[in-house]
Amino acid sequence: MVTSRKAIIGILSVAILGGTLYSVINNTYVDTSNPLLAHLQHPLHHQSIFAQKSNIINQLFIKKAWGWTTLAFLLVWAFSPADLQTAEGWLKWGLGTAVWGVFVSWFFGPGLIERFAVVSGGECVVTLPSGSSDQSPGVLAVPAEYCYQHTIISPQTHPALFTTSLLANVGDSWTGRARLYKGHDVSGHIFLLTMATLFLHDQLVPAWRLLAGNRRTSVPYKVAVTAATALLGLWLSMCFATSVYWHTPFEKFTGFALGLVGYAIIYLPFRAATSGQPLSVPNTRLD
Repeated sequence: MVTSRKAIIGILSVAILGGTLYSVINNTYVDTSNPLLAHLQHPLHHQSIFAQKSNIINQLFIKKAWGWTTLAFLLVWAFSPADLQTAEGWLKWGLGTAVWGVFVSWFFGPGLIERFAVVSGGECVVTLPSGSSDQSPGVLAVPAEYCYQHTIISPQTHPALFTTSLLANVGDSWTGRARLYKGHDVSGHIFLLTMATLFLHDQLVPAWRLLAGNRRTSVPYKVAVTAATALLGLWLSMCFATSVYWHTPFEKFTGFALGLVGYAIIYLPFRAATSGQPLSVPNTRLD
């Protein structure tokens, strides 16, 4: 029997695998771990907004995916009938937020994704103006802590990093942000979108079943569920778009795998219970 949870994992897998295969066959992806390529515009930026890092969907939604997922969950929970306002949803959200923080923001220092990049051979560098470096054209190696702190580097703030010849080429007013490159750059977008999609799906299944029945619900509840469902569709679409244009196939695979691990941490403690709905309501199991 194909269950709701298995179905959404299958859809995610098809979106990511399909996008990745397309990117390999048509050579549409860029290696974001290469410092000489990552700071440049995508070769196909003029053909698709999804090949542009500055596109509004990426900047407004994808980079803030867990925040939007949190808002959607909060609104659905707030307008739900009282018998659906269980503590389980909040506990899962808390676990998800902790997982997001540990992988992306902080794990006794930098997040786990940054640590993976360093362990796999990553280097902290600043991308320089073309032809300004006399040793490694295009990049300047800096201490790793500058990447952990996302430090902005300039001749004025860090004069010891710049030789006389390098200073003459970049100028006093130049600035650049230290970033990790050359290691295994796990797709943070795929990781976050995978976990957000699966978490939000679990919270929406009881709502979908409620709306499909004859029980009366409020207009705000219907609006909240509709908006959250649209957000779920956006996350699935962006998994495909990211797979087409960004990261190597293995980086997308590890992002997806870590997203599944993150979801497992949310889900497994509640394995024996229903997801986001009381046990007294029939036919609400997702697995």
